[in-house]
Amino acid sequence: MVHVSRRQLLRLAAVALSALTAAWTSAAPAATGKKTLTAVMQSDLRVTDPGFTTAIITRDHGYMVYDTLVGIDATFKVQPQMADWTVSADKLTYTFTLRDGLKWHDGAPVTAEDCVASLKRWGTSADGMARKLMDFTAGIEAADARTIVLKLKEPYGLVLETIAKPSAVVAFMMPKRLAETPITKQIPEQIGSGPFKFVASEFQPGVKAIYEKNTDYVPRKEPAEWTSGGKVVKVDRVEWITMPDAQTALNALQSGDVDFVETPPFDMLPALESNPDINVSILNKFGFQSFGRMNFLHPPFDNVKIRRAAMLAINQKDVLDAQIGNPKYYTFCGAFFICGTPLASDAGGETLVKGNGMADAKKALAEAGYDGTPVVILAPTDQILLKAQPIVVAQLLREAGFKVDLQAMDWQTVVTRRANQKSPKEGGWNMFFTYQGAADSLNPLVNVPMGGKGTSGWYGWSEDSKLEELRDAFARATSPEEQKKIAFDVQKEAYDQVIYVPLGQFQAPSAWRKSLTGVIDGPATPMFWNVDKKE
Repeated sequence: MVHVSRRQLLRLAAVALSALTAAWTSAAPAATGKKTLTAVMQSDLRVTDPGFTTAIITRDHGYMVYDTLVGIDATFKVQPQMADWTVSADKLTYTFTLRDGLKWHDGAPVTAEDCVASLKRWGTSADGMARKLMDFTAGIEAADARTIVLKLKEPYGLVLETIAKPSAVVAFMMPKRLAETPITKQIPEQIGSGPFKFVASEFQPGVKAIYEKNTDYVPRKEPAEWTSGGKVVKVDRVEWITMPDAQTALNALQSGDVDFVETPPFDMLPALESNPDINVSILNKFGFQSFGRMNFLHPPFDNVKIRRAAMLAINQKDVLDAQIGNPKYYTFCGAFFICGTPLASDAGGETLVKGNGMADAKKALAEAGYDGTPVVILAPTDQILLKAQPIVVAQLLREAGFKVDLQAMDWQTVVTRRANQKSPKEGGWNMFFTYQGAADSLNPLVNVPMGGKGTSGWYGWSEDSKLEELRDAFARATSPEEQKKIAFDVQKEAYDQVIYVPLGQFQAPSAWRKSLTGVIDGPATPMFWNVDKKE
């Protein structure tokens, strides 16, 4: 009998999977005669409703299928997309006029009623900035088939910026019949008016998601820039292929069986950079903020003293060394609102950055009366940028005296399970880790986890009336100086209550074959319009 080691078995399995993938991906374009772009994204796609979750992969899916009333350019300036707009002299009425030629993927015309329903559904999502806009909104209605009127209770300077923001829950437009689905339920169809159509008949969660060019889409005439301008589709078909094994994905990229890999492992970048057929580049120059979120509803983290003890035990260096490895791509940062920006402050994050809080953590945990309740941590195994955080933090919490139950699962299971408000024994959880774009973290309103609305808020369900009052004050602030002072107070409250645990900032390069041209950068990447492929 021939004995084969586990390492050899894994290697053989990876080679076999690579061969199968190569055969499948190379056969598809030949069979269809279509120009096909094949991509391995940062995660498998399972949740397809872009209003239902803040998961980045679902947002990326949203940009393929749906369009927005307005977008942003490379200077963060709001630009028309589906609509132009005017603002009344008293700053209380915003009127949006839909451009000609807009159709849903089922052939029906886009109407103002559809967009009103879409805005209302988006305004009930977990997105704090969307919900804050609705707090200031007196009403949204359709004046006629092409005119949307948003009326405010009082002047609010972030109306356009909120509707144009590129993440996390984007104001995507959809037909009224879908937009009337409660935000607590997923929409039953993926019908948008965007540049690609979702091919539901070929969707296999865990295997592939397919998009075809929307031949009825009429792009704007301006050049494509971030989420604005002409979304000109230059390929016939985009296939997102799930490859949990990173080496298999990179083998497929280098052999030409895959065109694009969103998040190659950092330790494999040198091999890609030395390949003359591969581009390696950072598309999101603003980078990301990594963080941990505790569940405020259940023991032990319903006790703020225990949350504080846990935060004292955590340090950014251990996490970033394991997550990223190369200091070229990461930065220690205790600022909730991103280091190097006008609202940045390191106040409150000293132990996270310096890594000197373990002794205080042990003492604080003992004084808090921790009774040994296990901390259930959700640990994704298939997301390169999220594998390390739960493992590292679990070990740090154990060192501090916590009992930890580290539960392994794929990322899309985490995405689904983190919405469960039941106790850990009933399928809930105590802590999970994720990241958000730095551009989505810049202030107390756009920063999704920075909220205190309890069970109606973001996963973890932090309840903090003082934090909400401060966010209201920030929304009403009229000067940069006032905004900075309020942001400092928000950070102080967020650290005091451990709203979430910032784990530093990082950038993540993507890799693609040089046969692709026109790849767009920006804070919500990757985007597949404007991209062409040489056959």
